[in-house]
Amino acid sequence: MAMKPMSVEPAAFSQASPQSIVLTGGWTARGMGDIEQRLRTASVLAGAEAVVDGAGVEALDTAGAWVLQRLLGRMRGEGAPLAVSGLRPPFARLMDTVAVAFSDQAAHPAPAAPPAQNVFERVGHATATAVEEAFAMLAFVGEIAASLARCVVHPVRLRWRPVLFNIRSAGFDALPIVGLLSFLLGVVVAYQGADQLRQYGANIFVADLVGVSMLREFAPLITAIIVAGRSGSAYAAQIGTMAVTEEIDAMRTIGIEPQEMLVLPKLIALVIALPLLTVFADVLGVLGGMIMARQQLGVGYTEFLDRFVKAVVTSTALTGIGKAPVFAAIIAVTGCYQGFRTKGGADSVGRQTTRSVVQSIFLVIVADALFSIAFSALDL
Repeated sequence: MAMKPMSVEPAAFSQASPQSIVLTGGWTARGMGDIEQRLRTASVLAGAEAVVDGAGVEALDTAGAWVLQRLLGRMRGEGAPLAVSGLRPPFARLMDTVAVAFSDQAAHPAPAAPPAQNVFERVGHATATAVEEAFAMLAFVGEIAASLARCVVHPVRLRWRPVLFNIRSAGFDALPIVGLLSFLLGVVVAYQGADQLRQYGANIFVADLVGVSMLREFAPLITAIIVAGRSGSAYAAQIGTMAVTEEIDAMRTIGIEPQEMLVLPKLIALVIALPLLTVFADVLGVLGGMIMARQQLGVGYTEFLDRFVKAVVTSTALTGIGKAPVFAAIIAVTGCYQGFRTKGGADSVGRQTTRSVVQSIFLVIVADALFSIAFSALDL
């Protein structure tokens, strides 16, 4: 705050003697110019009392007072006891106020930057963070299980309208993209196997290749990855936005359990929708492989289907479909968990949404690998 209008001379100083500094002009943000750099040339003799004459100061604001306090602090550090005289009463009060802030900053300097961590410290910190997040997710799963148990005991607590809405958004609306990618994947599998099978005259076995690979592995996996990127991210973004806008806190305040309102409908809907999407992906994937087998290997549709029925047993189809509910639970829980972890602003929503997609896909692939090991051990 300037004490006078700015129609004054710029800030200036003169040093008539080593122990006398005379200030003149307007010591304001607009009037100082490069006065701070020029003040660095001012010096006093150590041990003798010096005087800073402020009678010629015509205007003073907090910026000018701060610069003067830095000058006084530097010269006091050089061993010269300084005294300020001649300031007008309003200017003196402003100098006293800035002096308090200046002394507080000197007494509490900014904390030093932490030293750089070595490789072992970074690995340890990352491991501790991962373990902490794993325990937090386990606690979140426990809360969902408790909410699900309450809904099983009291079915009226479960909201079926949100369940049906999520079945439509996560299931029916995903049919085009799931069908297209599954069809193309079946085409790719048949096309890549065509050259190898043709060399040995085993064209008909393309039905085995497409059928087993699509029904057992590719269809459930590609469907889960698509749903993780499409619906899992939407879950995290929706709940994260509600957390940022404090809607979740408002729900708790009025007695609505967030897990029952936001998580269970999504979980139940995805557990229902993903197996159906997997069956749809199976059909489109086999159709794509069958068309490519006709084009590349000359295997007719009737021959392909006859061999397909012999090559694919019931357990093969059920193995792929049986993975889908587990994948659905992983995607729904991870997306909702990352949404509840959102704190701060919009940047946190984007960060947690990205993290939910990455973690969902990673956990789905890990679960698929564990299924493969288990099915191999059980000879399925």
